[in-house]
Amino acid sequence: MNNDSPTRYDSISRLFHWLMALLIIWQLLKIGDRIADGEHWIGQTLVPWHISIGTLLLLLIVLRTCWKISRGNQIPQPDPATAFLVKTGHFLLYATMFLMPITGILVMVGGGYGLNAFGMQLIAKGEEVSWAASLGSLHSPIAWLLLVLVLGHIAIALFHHFVKRDDTLQRML
Repeated sequence: MNNDSPTRYDSISRLFHWLMALLIIWQLLKIGDRIADGEHWIGQTLVPWHISIGTLLLLLIVLRTCWKISRGNQIPQPDPATAFLVKTGHFLLYATMFLMPITGILVMVGGGYGLNAFGMQLIAKGEEVSWAASLGSLHSPIAWLLLVLVLGHIAIALFHHFVKRDDTLQRML
């Protein structure tokens, strides 16, 4: 299973990457829910799944992080001139991917709503918890940061592919 090489990530890493990319894009469509108070196709079709998909993403980011740690450092190191930027960018992506569902859960618990995902009650409704609601208020700013990081990640991948003409993008395809 762990068949990382200089030319390709292993199949589990690629599965995590593309599944999470699809789900994160789905989640970021929630930003469009602010347009016309959600009275459009995105708001009515995709947004109702927001909490369930966010909960799934929390599970996937934990599993992906464990997978990454268990593999060790078997991938080629970035160019020393840009290594700090590459590592910082990936750290920020992982951190925001983790913080998004955590702050989302804090919004729900802080508001006394509990947490239901895929029809299962994970946290019961209860009293409002002001500290959780306060920390949960970071959910939206972190979403904007994640959007910027995702767009930057895509732009850098395309830069590697079309300008530098190296195999960076090919490794994840």
